[in-house]
Amino acid sequence: MKKAKETGSSFEFSPSCYHRTLMDALIPSDAYRGGDVSVWQQRLRRKVRRLLGDWPSQRPPLNVRRLWRRDHPLGIIEKIVLTSEPHADVPAFVCLPANAQPPYPFMICLQGHTTGMHVSIGVERDDNQKLMAEVPGDRDFALGCMRRGIAALCLEQRSFGERRELCQKSVSSHGCHDASMQSLMLGKTLLGERVFDVDRGLDYLMTRPDVDRNRIGVMGNSGGGTVSLFSAALLSRLAFAMPSCYFCTFRDSIMSLYHCADNYIPGLLKVAEMADVMGLFAPKPVVIVSGRNDPIFPYAGVRKAYRRLREIYRAAGAPERCHLVVGPEGHRFYADLAWPVMLREIQRLPAARG
Repeated sequence: MKKAKETGSSFEFSPSCYHRTLMDALIPSDAYRGGDVSVWQQRLRRKVRRLLGDWPSQRPPLNVRRLWRRDHPLGIIEKIVLTSEPHADVPAFVCLPANAQPPYPFMICLQGHTTGMHVSIGVERDDNQKLMAEVPGDRDFALGCMRRGIAALCLEQRSFGERRELCQKSVSSHGCHDASMQSLMLGKTLLGERVFDVDRGLDYLMTRPDVDRNRIGVMGNSGGGTVSLFSAALLSRLAFAMPSCYFCTFRDSIMSLYHCADNYIPGLLKVAEMADVMGLFAPKPVVIVSGRNDPIFPYAGVRKAYRRLREIYRAAGAPERCHLVVGPEGHRFYADLAWPVMLREIQRLPAARG
């Protein structure tokens, strides 16, 4: 702890030092400490849901509109727009693999702080007919799904891509900042709004006859990993999850170095650590993806959180459904390492009957 010294006295000026002392003394009220996992999950899930802020009391019609439908070497890609809530429309790509037959297992794909959902299918944001020159870090999630016989629903997250801020005259250089702050003033959180959009994506998938309702999952990297984790914790219709480059301890990641405002939930650390939130998904299969040299979600914190998560899965009777995949580089997805583990879990799930 750094202290400013003057005339023999010590002063503590840094806010982070003060917050660190609070964390040192903090015992989260609803961390898992043994006992019936399902009873604990019910209690914590209610609290996490409440901390994410107000959700709409009603769900309007989805009002799905198709913008285009195209053949692709890996199958068919369709671009749609659906209504999540009034004045909040969601563009999305529906990607159907050529090497599989319906009903398809589906993966909801979420980009983080990239230029948007278009990265998931490897095209330019402003011209979806133009291929990206390169998709770094295996972030072409939907194409990865299609290659493996999995269908994908790529949702554009609030404040990213086509849903970036376009109305304000002055905007933050961090695209998520303005919406994060405004949602807090309204009793909401941007993370809660994004999880609600995933839930509406599930509403949409339930309308499609080509969806295997027993096998719908969620994945994403970084900010997409954040929403994947909280969606898995709160949305019961999800059957598997693959959050990448987010899972860690809160203490070692967003409470220790700069992160974007959309990572923060008022009061959450008083209730639970990240392993507890992810533990709300037990005993369903989860594949945690991490980079050994990730500078913003440090690997040491990942290992610490994963040990806690394994304890919860063990108590739920499913330690074999909890996996950690570690890539050799930094803050990116690792498709060749993660997908074989995820596919084994998907194949173990019973398919929906026609």
